[in-house]
Amino acid sequence: MSLRVLLPSLLALLLLQPLGASAETPKFKVCWSIYAGWMLWGQMAEQGIIDKWAKQYGIQIEVEQVPDYVASIEQYTKGDYAACAMTNMDALTIPAAAGVDSTALIVGDFSAGADGILVRGGNRDIKDLKGKTILLVENSVSHYLLGRALEWAHLQESDVIIENVSDKDLAQVWRSGKGDAVVTWNPILSDLRQDGDTTQVFSSHHIPGEILDLLVINSATLTEHPELGKALTGAWYEGMRLMGMPTAEGKAARTQMANAADTTLEDFDLQLKTIRSFYSPRSAHAFASSEKMPLMMERVAQFADAHHLLGNQGNGLDLLGISFSGNRVLGNPAQIKLRFDPSYMQQAAEAKL
Repeated sequence: MSLRVLLPSLLALLLLQPLGASAETPKFKVCWSIYAGWMLWGQMAEQGIIDKWAKQYGIQIEVEQVPDYVASIEQYTKGDYAACAMTNMDALTIPAAAGVDSTALIVGDFSAGADGILVRGGNRDIKDLKGKTILLVENSVSHYLLGRALEWAHLQESDVIIENVSDKDLAQVWRSGKGDAVVTWNPILSDLRQDGDTTQVFSSHHIPGEILDLLVINSATLTEHPELGKALTGAWYEGMRLMGMPTAEGKAARTQMANAADTTLEDFDLQLKTIRSFYSPRSAHAFASSEKMPLMMERVAQFADAHHLLGNQGNGLDLLGISFSGNRVLGNPAQIKLRFDPSYMQQAAEAKL
């Protein structure tokens, strides 16, 4: 066969190949850990909602549960995951502080009682914490909550003894008799409250909006693959609508999440009442775009700086910046490492996904 005949034949074969056959489908991994506000990620993966939205945008998304919350963020920071469920403070003090440019893609809710401080016995005054040993995950939102509680009681952190315990070991250590008080989040908080020998003296109900539950995504990945942001956001609000429905379908979804959290539907519904969930993308967008966001993050950043979580010199906001909608920036505008970008939530609100 001559070259003049062979070349058209090869061209015809190439034209007959399916579109995209030579291109590998982009794959992304997302992680989450046990918490009432994040159980939806596991449920959506099981029910095919994640796959549905991933296929719509020509990508693959693998959702994984990581048992240890802090470890999940550390793995995200190392690049093992494209996105991870975490709080606003942890997004600042772990990936952003490590130089990983990250974007808060979805503001799912804020804690309004899902984080709390329990003391042994019947003491009900925060001032009774003075001189006591307190168990918590150090430098987490539990540590932040303790700091805010001590402010209310006109105490300093030096007035208490902090013992660092991993979240996966916290309940066991507390039940072994160690510590005078424990600071934690649901479902651990809900579980320990049922022991009957504890009193809750403070919770995130006293500081609404300061502890945010987010889905955080690597900014470079989002820029290169906006379809990932669209798929995750679209899936999230489909799942939220299902979870919030007062129907048999909604109840079934919450039951599955309760089972995954190793609790009852009744307890899981009570946990949901301790968070202010944004079931509507419109309300989430409005909150994320509000004037309060920079003010709340400034308070969080001040705590982080006081504990040298943004640098040893306590001047972290000179080293990195946090950006918000409307071109607002907190800290160094030349070194943005945490971005609150409500544009994908806005697309969901406008039915553009």
